[in-house]
Amino acid sequence: MKAYDELQYPHADLTEKIIAAAKTVHGAMRPGLDEKLYERAMCIELAERVIPFSLQQAFPVTYKSHYIGDLIPDLIVDDRVIVDLKVVEGFNDTHIAQMLGYLNITNLEIGLLLNFKYTNLQIKRIANLKTPQ
Repeated sequence: MKAYDELQYPHADLTEKIIAAAKTVHGAMRPGLDEKLYERAMCIELAERVIPFSLQQAFPVTYKSHYIGDLIPDLIVDDRVIVDLKVVEGFNDTHIAQMLGYLNITNLEIGLLLNFKYTNLQIKRIANLKTPQ
C-alpha cells in the first residue's frame, strides 16, 4: 500500500480502501465488461467492507440562483469521495474536467476515476483543493 501526503490527497485512507475494493472487483470480474456491472459489484464490495456509500445521488445544479438540473455521479463514498467507474481506452482531459465539475458542484475535495477495461485496473486521483483566502 502506498502512503500519500494527506495535503496532496485528502482522505488518502478512504481512497486506499476504495481502491482495494475496486481491485477485488476487477480481479473477480475480469476486465472489459459494462460499466454498470462494475458499479453494481462495487456496491456489493463496499457494503461487505462496511464502507458507507450512495449510488447515483442527485445534486441540484443552479445557475444565477436558478435550478437547471441535477448532477448524478456514480458513487459517493462516505460523503467524502466521488468514484466514477469507466471502461474506456484511457483517461483523457474530458474525464478529468468532468470530475473537476463534479467536485465543484458537490463541494467535495477528491475524486477517483477507475478504469476496468484492461488487465491492470487504472486509477486516477483528482483533487479539487481550494486555496485559503
